[in-house]
Amino acid sequence: MDPRHLDLLRELAERGTLTAVATATHRTPSAVSQQLRSAEREAGMPLVAPHGRGLRLTRAGTLLAEGAVEVATAMARVQARLDELRDAPVGSVTVAALPSAAEVLLPDLLHRLQDTGLDIALHDVDVAEEEFVGLAADHDIVIGHTITGARDRSSAHVTRRVLVEEPLDVALPRGHRLARRHHLTPELVVDERWIGVPEGYPFDTVVIAIENATGQKVERLQRVRDNRLVEAMVARGLGVALLPRFTTRHNPAVVMKPLVGVRATRRLVALSRKDVAERAAVRTVLGALADIGATAADRSRPTDDESFGRAT
Repeated sequence: MDPRHLDLLRELAERGTLTAVATATHRTPSAVSQQLRSAEREAGMPLVAPHGRGLRLTRAGTLLAEGAVEVATAMARVQARLDELRDAPVGSVTVAALPSAAEVLLPDLLHRLQDTGLDIALHDVDVAEEEFVGLAADHDIVIGHTITGARDRSSAHVTRRVLVEEPLDVALPRGHRLARRHHLTPELVVDERWIGVPEGYPFDTVVIAIENATGQKVERLQRVRDNRLVEAMVARGLGVALLPRFTTRHNPAVVMKPLVGVRATRRLVALSRKDVAERAAVRTVLGALADIGATAADRSRPTDDESFGRAT
């Protein structure tokens, strides 16, 4: 089987449409269709079938798409062993990251690797949780976040590495009636006015858990993505919100309180295609990210003489 045909079927399996494959591979849809017909002639059986307005892979097409991943991964492992014969890995690694995760991890990453032979190209993205997997088709490493940690079939073609677990705290205006409590529970915060995130974004999972735990509906005043905007709105007394502990500024107008009784922790995760994750340069970057994540977690743990969570 022509390896180019295997790659084409893999792209179709991961991207879903001829148009998306054509865009990603810098070809016209008609050229992609022609390559598919050529692949079917070589295989001697149908590899795609009409599905709605698009196409879906047949069982044979799916088999070959999965084989494409195996071939590419094996080749990447051989290349990685060859790279190990060098003094250090070299090359370019593209990283797409959620801004709040990037703030935790990427400045230290760039500082650590600045005098190596690795070139890191960064892209900041802010999408719903289920959309991070799709970004792995166009970037070597995608750094996203998840609350549940659940995996679906669409992520079967990527590796997933947890870099760090970060608590999500309840942000309150300084003069709020709950500001002097050591921690908060769903029952204490369910009646508050909330500044939330768009549906499908991980932080909303925690607010839904508060609703489920109490049997009450939360009032969401706004749904916005940017944590800095959320923090500014809390500081003005407009409502309460969930904010990540590592990157929320020490705003004197905002008090951060741990939430207990529901899972209020996000995992910052690195996603890569399975073959891409085998590259020596990518493995080096992933290892550095894991080290930086562990350091961030250690820094966030309050010592015995700290009064984290107490308003003064």
